[in-house]
Amino acid sequence: MIMIFIAVATFLAVSCLVGAVAFALRGESSARVEDRLEQFTGRGSAKKKEKKEESSLLAQPLDSAPSFADKLLSRFGDFSRIFAQADTTLTLSRLLLICGVFALCGAGIGAALRVHIGLLPLLAMFMAGMPFLWLFWRRSRRLKAFGAQLPDAMELVARALRAGQSLPAGFQMVSTEMSDPISKEFGRVFEEQNLGCSMEESLRSLAERIPNTDLKFFVTAVVLQRQTGGDLAEILDKIGHLIRERFQIWGQIQALTGEGRLSGIILMALPFLLFLVVYYLNPKYVMLLFEDEMGRKMLAIALFMQVLGALCIRKIVNIKV
Repeated sequence: MIMIFIAVATFLAVSCLVGAVAFALRGESSARVEDRLEQFTGRGSAKKKEKKEESSLLAQPLDSAPSFADKLLSRFGDFSRIFAQADTTLTLSRLLLICGVFALCGAGIGAALRVHIGLLPLLAMFMAGMPFLWLFWRRSRRLKAFGAQLPDAMELVARALRAGQSLPAGFQMVSTEMSDPISKEFGRVFEEQNLGCSMEESLRSLAERIPNTDLKFFVTAVVLQRQTGGDLAEILDKIGHLIRERFQIWGQIQALTGEGRLSGIILMALPFLLFLVVYYLNPKYVMLLFEDEMGRKMLAIALFMQVLGALCIRKIVNIKV
């Protein structure tokens, strides 16, 4: 009972501390309001680069000021684009706060269950990684759904062009007739057209948001057709047919490599399941791996071999089409 009380108290204290620090570091909203007012009053410069920065400033909400964690970790990658691709309203600071809460919950649950103290950091690290795993899983699922909807969207745009409608009207039709995520992305392109952006800029922005090779073919075809002319409807039909054939080949490859992927999953999960079973039957026998120096070296080598084996199996079964 005392261990549970200590775990809950520690969790609440650290959560309050992290929340206070996160809110204290968000102190740029007033500066952003002043900058936006300057853009509206016309004090900005006339250079093309500065105009682009002004438009991006006006397009951002006032409450999207980057926190200290956002600025620090932005050097390692564009996390804002990952959040946009996952279609979530989370920010990096909030995600880190959630990871900290999950880590404390994992450590508290382990302490309540009287798990060995050597396993508490591992349990906390595992729970802390769960929000990141969810984020990348959501991003991957959304991108796959977009790729699967792209051939239908191309055919819909091609039919709209044959019916005598314009290309922006075809994008609007996709946004109204199809479901997310492609309806949201094509609807955003249509809205950017209504706000004065050129078609080339809107399509390039779409290609930057969605890392899809087929989408790049589509954007390149549209841009070239608008510059040189040609039958865009026929080009879109050919690209859609090519994408469908590639999906068919990819499905056949997935069926042929299903046994290898299942074997890889079993081989990766088997050591961890055996560890849990042996720990349940005889905890002292397993704790030698954490308490003895040779046991820790064996664990490190085993983890390295597990990762190496997973990469080798992934290289064998992951065939690009």
